[in-house]
Amino acid sequence: MLRAVRIAVELDFTIDPQTQDAIAKNAKHLKEVAPERIREEFVRIILSPNPQTGLIFSHKLGLLPSMVPEVETGLGVDQNKAHSFDVFEHTMRTIGHAAKKGFDLETRLAALFHDIGKPATRRWSKEKKDWTFYGHDVVGAKITAKALARLAFPKKTIEIVTKLVRWHMFFSDTEQITHSAVRRIVNRVGKEHIWQLMDVRTADRIGTGRPKESPYRLRKYHSMIDEVIRDPLSVSMLKINGGKIIEIANIAPGPKIGQILHALLEEVLDDPSKNTAQYLEERALKLVSLPDEELRALGEKGKHTKEKSEEKNIEQIRKKHWVS
Repeated sequence: MLRAVRIAVELDFTIDPQTQDAIAKNAKHLKEVAPERIREEFVRIILSPNPQTGLIFSHKLGLLPSMVPEVETGLGVDQNKAHSFDVFEHTMRTIGHAAKKGFDLETRLAALFHDIGKPATRRWSKEKKDWTFYGHDVVGAKITAKALARLAFPKKTIEIVTKLVRWHMFFSDTEQITHSAVRRIVNRVGKEHIWQLMDVRTADRIGTGRPKESPYRLRKYHSMIDEVIRDPLSVSMLKINGGKIIEIANIAPGPKIGQILHALLEEVLDDPSKNTAQYLEERALKLVSLPDEELRALGEKGKHTKEKSEEKNIEQIRKKHWVS
């Protein structure tokens, strides 16, 4: 029965009316099938060109309760003024856009479950005269974990999708977001999954009925993430460290070590081919013998070069995303 829906959405076929009637009549028996078998067909529906069609079809034929009954709780659940559709239709539009963009399985699953906590957290605000859904991301993450575990998804998949659902509400006002806040969200989700989170946010936006996929706000998010996850320009890039300089030069720890490292950094920024242990050790020994004032001047010059390079890199990132 489930395979009929899966094949229909994979190949853009229709299901014969008599077959539809037979499926609807026997849909209740799907619960007797092993979760792993249901998961296999469910995944193929989600990865099809039109997963929203397969999910709506599954709902109409009574199959959805045996896959993800949680999704049906969004039917008729009106949202606030920021949304044009109820939770169910918004969810279908969100995963539909995720499929249109060719997003991966984890991202599509997160698009399907991102607002799964809204029905349970919906409250009417007399002050705002609108519906609120405070904490739906936290509640949704718990519901998602249980739903995926019930379908016997791998633990790694459950962990990734749950994380994406939990943090899909990460930012709001671009004027108030700090780079430290962006670093925290990257740390929570992980560098390897941060762009999946951004894809979920993009699909979520389209799912609300808004026409623009990449408004200034989303472009700003992308730029700030690019800025914080790039490799920073620092002395840690060098193939030598303070401990090594102390060892080979036989000098005591102190400000001089930092001055030498920054002087070396300037040379490497100017010519990356110099970033070898052999060259830097030989050069460090020469720098050690310089008068304190000359070495201090070289160190300050290195710091200035690093700052200028950092500014240039950030400027290029912001130009790429068309933000200021």
